[in-house]
Amino acid sequence: LTLVFLVALLALVAFAVDLGVLTTTRTELQRSADAAAIAAAWELISWPTGEGSGGQCQTGLRLGIIDTAVNARHEALEGQKLEIIGMPGSSGPTNSSAQHGTAVAALLIGSADSKTPGLLPLASLAAIDPFERVGRDERSSAFAVVKALDVLTNRNVSVINMSLAGPHNALLERLVGRVDEMGVIVVAAAGNDGPRAALAFPAAFPAVLAVAALDRTKRIYRRSNQGSHIDFAAPGVAIWTAASISGGKAKTGTSFAAPFVSAAAAIAKATVPASSPAEVADALAARALDLGLAGKDPAFGHGLVQADSYCGSAKGAGPL
Repeated sequence: LTLVFLVALLALVAFAVDLGVLTTTRTELQRSADAAAIAAAWELISWPTGEGSGGQCQTGLRLGIIDTAVNARHEALEGQKLEIIGMPGSSGPTNSSAQHGTAVAALLIGSADSKTPGLLPLASLAAIDPFERVGRDERSSAFAVVKALDVLTNRNVSVINMSLAGPHNALLERLVGRVDEMGVIVVAAAGNDGPRAALAFPAAFPAVLAVAALDRTKRIYRRSNQGSHIDFAAPGVAIWTAASISGGKAKTGTSFAAPFVSAAAAIAKATVPASSPAEVADALAARALDLGLAGKDPAFGHGLVQADSYCGSAKGAGPL
């Protein structure tokens, strides 16, 4: 259990200019550009917005993330339904950076009134951090990831987002399988080592929804891992989300694509609460926008996830 899991952070290369340092002197034009970037990402997955956008499904919705530290005082998360969970046996918070975890958390539940709104601002989020800073890396043992996953299964979450990647571990695979049998959907980032990279886990486990990243033109992110295990693609290039302390930054990588699929899976399950993870996956696959080679392919999986058929959206919700 000494295998190391790395948050997909160092491999993330922001293709857009990093605007996070300008949060105190932003012009109206820059704010408009940020809003446009958010709208563009949401439009790619046909995310329901405005009246009838599925708020009724967000109420009572609960997700979990296993990630680095989350800054609960960030303006996008302050006042939101966020539970920060300590690792079992830990005497206090870890020393991991809040950069990655805060960004992922904000993509999911960021306040609708903030500069970095989330997809599910009315939902609640349980966040647990098994990582430690080692040099410039954020690292966790497989055993710590297993413990974190076990904790979240007892928090009544419907979806667990794991924007992390590492080598195969049999214990983690068994636990992920049990989580799936419990009816909890596990979503993971595919990894950012490129199309010829070795399999990265937990994304490559059969019970996990593996998410690749694409850009605004629906082209696959050049560093996104590929393979027969890829299930879906989602926006993951120059995604505007929360910075670690305040304001926002453009982020790139499969880590930031995974929350889009997690949010879609959450509202899909909320539409038919009795549905199993496999049934939710099938429903998302049936509605995905096929890209690349016809049918499921190693780059895009079933295609770009689409969320406009759930929770009373403008196009109407139907059975899974």
